[in-house]
Amino acid sequence: MCHGANVPTDPTAGPPVELSIVIGTRNRAAALAETLRALALLRSKHAFEIVLVDNASTDATAEVIRQADDCGGRLRYVFEGDPGLGAAHDTGWRAARGRIIAFTDDDCYPDPTYVDAVVEAFQRRPEAGCIGGRILLHDPDDLPVTIDLREAPVRYAPREFVAAGSLHGANLSFLRSALEASGGVDRLVGTGTAFQFEDIDSVAAVIWLGMPAWFDPAPVVRHHHRRRGQEALHRLFLGYDHGRGAYYAKYILRPDSRAAYLRAWWAITCGYWTRHGLVRFGRELRSFLAYLRFRKAYLALAASLPLAALCYAGFAALISLRIVRKRWNL
Repeated sequence: MCHGANVPTDPTAGPPVELSIVIGTRNRAAALAETLRALALLRSKHAFEIVLVDNASTDATAEVIRQADDCGGRLRYVFEGDPGLGAAHDTGWRAARGRIIAFTDDDCYPDPTYVDAVVEAFQRRPEAGCIGGRILLHDPDDLPVTIDLREAPVRYAPREFVAAGSLHGANLSFLRSALEASGGVDRLVGTGTAFQFEDIDSVAAVIWLGMPAWFDPAPVVRHHHRRRGQEALHRLFLGYDHGRGAYYAKYILRPDSRAAYLRAWWAITCGYWTRHGLVRFGRELRSFLAYLRFRKAYLALAASLPLAALCYAGFAALISLRIVRKRWNL
């Protein structure tokens, strides 16, 4: 007989487990059923749990979770009242009991062997602070975005720039000790906030502690994101552009990572060389400055404003010159 999700008085009470899957969800009660079915199919030789974080939902999310198969007592419900995926993930991992914290999304379906695959990935790479995995497209009618089809491992070196999108929050696991050392997930960023970069931010925080990150193709989830059409694609990439600018700002504010992020941002920008690239750079700059205002980094903001204007004008001039030369075959 299936029982509803457990709602403990003390979320961390009980014996430790090897892995905790943490999923934040907000107002998606009508779409949770398939995710819950996939979670109920998980099998492992390791002790694990599933922590579903209700991120201030106003629909029937809580009731849907409480009525779901509790996965043999492994499914737990936690409420977080501050909207935003960063806040949901931070609350979720702190409520969890796992040595490994595996984040995925509420529109993702982990493979039944997912738990063993994540645990074994960390066993192969005990020095890793975090490991991302493959993300397959669930519905072929959806746009082929927010997926990761790589089939070979990739290492991301400690204390180096890591590009946004290198690892994805839909399949991203951390040692609990790494999250503790980095201060956890930034509660002020992520989907549902003005700055959507909580996944790469958590990766970078661990990397700049001196731990490598890895991509390992063994842990697999299927992403049922339901994005279709050009408008959905535009909104997605608009969010990416704004997220990148804020991400760069956060790590340029840090003295230890400042030089690496300034060099990398300029190198990436110099690779755009199109009108679309100029638009993208402009969005990143606006988000960069907005993040500085948000963090009340007013001295950095004052110093950045003229520099940002100069960089944008210079980049625009170079692109215009390139277009003229191409048109007139100069």
